[in-house]
Amino acid sequence: MVKRLFLLCMLLMCATCVADEGFVLRDTAGKLHRLADYKGKWLLVNYWATWCPPCLEEVPDLVNLHDQRHTRDLAVIGVAWDYKNPAEVAKFVDDMLMSYPIVLGEAQVAAQVGPKTVLPTTYFYNPQGQLVKVKRGLVTRAFIENLISGK
Repeated sequence: MVKRLFLLCMLLMCATCVADEGFVLRDTAGKLHRLADYKGKWLLVNYWATWCPPCLEEVPDLVNLHDQRHTRDLAVIGVAWDYKNPAEVAKFVDDMLMSYPIVLGEAQVAAQVGPKTVLPTTYFYNPQGQLVKVKRGLVTRAFIENLISGK
């Protein structure tokens, strides 16, 4: 009985640590990305798929914003969904010159970040690490810049 109570306490402590930290995602290169790592920056978590036309349309804007601003005030993490295998995702990422981290979508990702109801979907976190917007459908550079500038 004491062992079970101890184990339950340990599990609750671990869950609290993860909740305080926000999500923890592993990208295709094996690097962990914690929401807490992005404090001080806007973070966009973008759900996409290789077969999704609006996803293809928004990738150049996301790449440009990430490349120009990731060292200053904005970063992007892409989450690939509905793929055949990781090699398909890697080829797509290479073809589209996607320079931001890519995570392979799975139930654990959706449980931490949010549901995948439509593709694309983008989750916007402010510099304090709070989720402030969920945009279902295509996002554009103008939309993102207006959101983060408060317009």
